[in-house]
Amino acid sequence: MKAAMIFDMDGTLFQTDRILEASLHDTFQLLRDEDKWEGDAPIETYREIMGVPLSDVWKTLLPMHPIHVHERVNELFQDKLIQNIMGGMGALYPHTEDLLAYLTERGFPIFVASNGNPRYLEAIVDYYSLDRWILSCYSIDDVDSEDKGELIRKVKEDHDLSHGIVIGDRRSDFKGAEANEFLSIGCAFEFSQENELQEADVVVGDLIEIRDYLEKMK
Repeated sequence: MKAAMIFDMDGTLFQTDRILEASLHDTFQLLRDEDKWEGDAPIETYREIMGVPLSDVWKTLLPMHPIHVHERVNELFQDKLIQNIMGGMGALYPHTEDLLAYLTERGFPIFVASNGNPRYLEAIVDYYSLDRWILSCYSIDDVDSEDKGELIRKVKEDHDLSHGIVIGDRRSDFKGAEANEFLSIGCAFEFSQENELQEADVVVGDLIEIRDYLEKMK
């Protein structure tokens, strides 16, 4: 069996930046309307922590607000993200479909392991018909912890995978791969950080370079 390809979603397959700003603006405007927020939406702060579990997102963005507000804001934010996805505001990264088609044709099983909300991930998969290639899409909600390594382990165990490659853009992806003795490929895209990419086994600047890398490994 060929190595399983386990992709992160945000900042790896999906250009989250296309919908992030509008979704955050809309969410924080609702908070302003309720006198629960002053000032601009913390967009730059979100970009810096992109890829962490959603509970950590709201602890960082709304440190003075109680948990029940975090939970409500997260629901609002997810609704806005999904509306913007379904409205066509998002986009896949260049060569996403080309790479996924290539991997499928060559017999590589493809999965997604993401810190994203299940409804959000489902919206992306549905809108772009990614289920043509992706066998299963896993959310961090599928495990008891918020550990990306545990999520990757679940993919590994559910599908009896002996070897695989984790493709992502943040440290949690690379650490998760290492914890499961999988290879990691870092994507030097919008949300990636140079110091974290140094922890990946391989770094690419375009998804199609993964095809080229696999061809060289033959």
